Amino acid sequence: MGNSDDGKPPVLVQSVDRAISVLELLARKGGAGITEIAGELGVHKSTVSRLLGALEARGMVEQEGERGKFTIGFGIVRLAGAATAQLDLARLGTPVCESLAEQLGETVNIAVLDGSVAINISQARGTAAVAAQNWTGQRTPLHATSSGKVLLAGAEESERERILGVPQAPYTPRTVTDAAELRTMLRLVAKDGYATSFEELELGLHAVSVPVHGQGEDVVAAISVSGPAYRLSRKRLRQMVDDLRAGAGELSNQLGYFTQ
Repeated sequence: MGNSDDGKPPVLVQSVDRAISVLELLARKGGAGITEIAGELGVHKSTVSRLLGALEARGMVEQEGERGKFTIGFGIVRLAGAATAQLDLARLGTPVCESLAEQLGETVNIAVLDGSVAINISQARGTAAVAAQNWTGQRTPLHATSSGKVLLAGAEESERERILGVPQAPYTPRTVTDAAELRTMLRLVAKDGYATSFEELELGLHAVSVPVHGQGEDVVAAISVSGPAYRLSRKRLRQMVDDLRAGAGELSNQLGYFTQ
């Protein structure tokens, strides 16, 4: 007993709820002291002090001097900026996807890194891809997809090693799961500027992907084209790389990251 229906202790859920209430209060007021926050929430000052300590440790709140008011911290700004960037990618990426899909006749997707997976945020289907699967909103493995390889190759080394340090699942007999082999593959992806997936996620499915670059050449997303292996040969996919790069450069420019 003592657990909520979702298996989490009620006290933990209550603490999370209070922490969110603190952030909302600070956002509304612009800043507040412990006594004021405790009065607003109807809790003891010691409870507020513990909540603020935890939030401050994560950069979510900041204190003005030793006894000053607490305000929203840079951590919140960073999270908001990441969310805004992803929304911009989805909004601005849709017409880029549609243009490429019309030009190439196949399914085009934009994916971003989401923890240890890739999440597809935009998709458009070409004339030859009427029955193609809708990947929008779906999470796909990094090691078995062309977009995932691009995102993994462009990630910080520590993040990449963290992901590669976990056993990778085989989705088909063609899926590469060996960490050393994956590292070699990712070095080639970074060197060549594109990645492929030949029946590594699903038998009969081929794909190629290129990076969308942000400030400092950071990889902020990946644009891919995918389709059935009988229609998208290895040669044809590689011929599509330049078109994908043009689309990626257009999207990067629209996001405010100007490419050469």
